[in-house]
Amino acid sequence: MRLTKKELFASVAIGALCLGICACGTTDKKDASKETDKKVEVETVAPELATELNVVDDNYRNYYEVFVGSFYDSNGDGLGDIQGLISKLDYINDGDDTTDDDLGMNGLWLMPVNPSPTYHKYDVMDYYDIDSGYGTKEDFKQLVEECNKRGIKVIMDLVMNHSSDHHEWFLKASEYLESLAPGEEPDENVCPYVGYYTFSRTKESGNYYQVGNSDWYYNAQFSSNMPDLNWDNPKLKEEFENIAKYWIEEYGVGGFRLDAVKEYYSGNTPKNVEVLTWFSQYVKSIKPDAYIVGEAWSGDYYEYLASGIDSVFDFNYASFDGHLANIVQDNNKEYNGRYLADNLVYSLDTIKSKNPNGIMAPFYANHDLNRAAHYLAFKEDKIKMDAGLLSIMNGSPFYYYGDEIGLGGAGDDENKRSPMIWSSTDDTGKTRGPVNMQSAYVINKFGSVEEQLKDDSSILNYVKHAVKIRNMFPEMARGDVEIIDGVDEEIFAVRKTYEGSSIIVLANTSSTDEKEVKLDRTENGYTNIKAILAVGDDEPYQTEDTIVMPPFSIVVLK
Repeated sequence: MRLTKKELFASVAIGALCLGICACGTTDKKDASKETDKKVEVETVAPELATELNVVDDNYRNYYEVFVGSFYDSNGDGLGDIQGLISKLDYINDGDDTTDDDLGMNGLWLMPVNPSPTYHKYDVMDYYDIDSGYGTKEDFKQLVEECNKRGIKVIMDLVMNHSSDHHEWFLKASEYLESLAPGEEPDENVCPYVGYYTFSRTKESGNYYQVGNSDWYYNAQFSSNMPDLNWDNPKLKEEFENIAKYWIEEYGVGGFRLDAVKEYYSGNTPKNVEVLTWFSQYVKSIKPDAYIVGEAWSGDYYEYLASGIDSVFDFNYASFDGHLANIVQDNNKEYNGRYLADNLVYSLDTIKSKNPNGIMAPFYANHDLNRAAHYLAFKEDKIKMDAGLLSIMNGSPFYYYGDEIGLGGAGDDENKRSPMIWSSTDDTGKTRGPVNMQSAYVINKFGSVEEQLKDDSSILNYVKHAVKIRNMFPEMARGDVEIIDGVDEEIFAVRKTYEGSSIIVLANTSSTDEKEVKLDRTENGYTNIKAILAVGDDEPYQTEDTIVMPPFSIVVLK
């Protein structure tokens, strides 16, 4: 038999707290004598759905990435700002474990908020200030304080590979170099900032640009507006120690997201690891529980964990060709539940071999990638399952703002930072988005936050339930993983054990086929279903030692 959500809800005790996708609390027994087709009598095992949150205050968190400029506008100028973000913190996490109105995120990654001449702000003009379009340092301090009240750890985007060419360091260095006589060598005792960048008398590659009208050139890996910093300079390291200390001690930030860590010394992983080792050791010396995650967009990104930073982003799981999307697109049966379980174990083993305290950081989209809804062709079930699979991974998953409502966005970076849609009837707080955003590539099909909150079957409510499951079972993020053998290849089947407590996580990765998973309850140490995620009306259910799983469904057993 198959139970629908409507049938399940009808039998839940009035007032019981569930996930919003819960199953009945009584045994359902078919009367075979009344069945004209003589079906065999089947008895289902009533699930005992978990309802209590069990959030551990450590560095395993659910992070929400926000581009402040497109999130919420508090003053009507069309640009999102810090006060606007503060006004929406209860949406991210209201700090009340008895409510289901919030996303349940307990980590917040702020894309750069320092002064910058560009919309994206990855070229910083002043590491000690807040961009005036976003607000003030007082606003930022209030944001961190309000986040702390809600149990949200704030990490800042810290851009250490390069600065803006408008930064005082670069302006003074350039002015000094232009003042030198032909053939005269620069003296760091006269202008220390010439040592903060890599200057040369020759254009050593296409990434070198002329300093004004002088005969000097500077290295800039990403853009002429973003001169690369020189990490051989000890004074530069002192500068960034002071910067990190300032934001930690004066404003209470919980850590940093480090941009472009593989470009400190482009093509030289050991030297990049040296920089990260220094930075990690310093930050941990002033804040032992600080969380540091690095962006290393390369095949060998786990190597950077040897530095002692907590995490590197798991790019293998992200985008249209990552592990998660490969599965939900269901185009190749090799990408199945067993494939995902094998890769999860490989990731965790590799992380631990590089850093015993390392934390996995999976994601499926961010500001550099096409949004998930876009690369999944706006297929609602696939968008949901992508989020569901992310939510059963270990570590600290990262969710990009707007993906929880199926925002679209592809192509140029501006299109991937489109405005959050809060309401379809009220423009209060609506942002205009980046100036060069192309509306043809920003396709939104699933409605606003306001609309989706009212729809139990929306993408938003699915994501909320997925995150809630993480917040109920500490084993999900932290558990040692053991693959359960002997099940269908399309079933992701693992046991996760943390501090002596175990859960079994099952996911049917088939988009079309119902699966039966037979697991002896005594041998596998579980009683029944404790949590359910389903993309449609059909719910998983249990008959004795068998879990019947509709397409794209997930259960937790304990």
